[in-house]
Amino acid sequence: MPYEIVFFDIDFTLINSEKEIPQDTMEAIRKLKENGTQVAIATGRPPYMFKEIAKKLEIDTFVCINGSLVIHQGQIIRRHIFEKADLAKLEEQASKHGHALSYFALEGSFANQDHHPRILECFEDLRFPSPAYEPNAWREYDMYQALVYCTEEEAHLYQSLDAFRFVRWHEFSMDGIPLGSSKAKGIEVLLDHLGLDRSQAVAFGDGLNDLEMLSYVGMGVAMGNAHEELKAQANYITKSVDQGGVAFGLAHLGLIK
Repeated sequence: MPYEIVFFDIDFTLINSEKEIPQDTMEAIRKLKENGTQVAIATGRPPYMFKEIAKKLEIDTFVCINGSLVIHQGQIIRRHIFEKADLAKLEEQASKHGHALSYFALEGSFANQDHHPRILECFEDLRFPSPAYEPNAWREYDMYQALVYCTEEEAHLYQSLDAFRFVRWHEFSMDGIPLGSSKAKGIEVLLDHLGLDRSQAVAFGDGLNDLEMLSYVGMGVAMGNAHEELKAQANYITKSVDQGGVAFGLAHLGLIK
């Protein structure tokens, strides 16, 4: 079957270390769409954290918040939120060990500690404002993802929380995703909605939260700058984002010239 849709991670896949979309990537996406291939974003970010990127690339299909929210042309086709009782357990555990938390809701990003240094550093690395300090936000809003600000050596402290799947994305933070959610699950739901088989899908990524996605689709492409564990699972390794990796990979697959 020919490839009908391509999913792209954002950070260090569509955008570089300067948080900019390289010109060759923009041109490659334009050509891909002109050739009739559907294009989607698959990211750990919530929609309000990639709105400008989607606008620039004219993309309206998203597997976001690590698959907990799937949107196609303005229609929500999947939402997976935490139970309040499970968030209460996370809050208790984090408080016990002195770790800050933040959350992604549709209404915004919220933190349970004000001006915490690890939160500030992580969001500065993303080039985004820090979450709003609202310690009770987890009680008030539907939460799609939690971020736990701890080191890799401290991650074991959260293994008993069986409603969560934790994936590290930063030296000082890991994503807490509702169990059963992943980019792969979001893609599965979207493909079913579109009437496509997974063999007709391609995905580009670079991080550990892309592992399931690259393994699920018909063609999983790791960026040249990807995590070594991801490269080991990929069907193909393209060049790095700064070396035109998206354009090079699409051309290698025959999706653009």
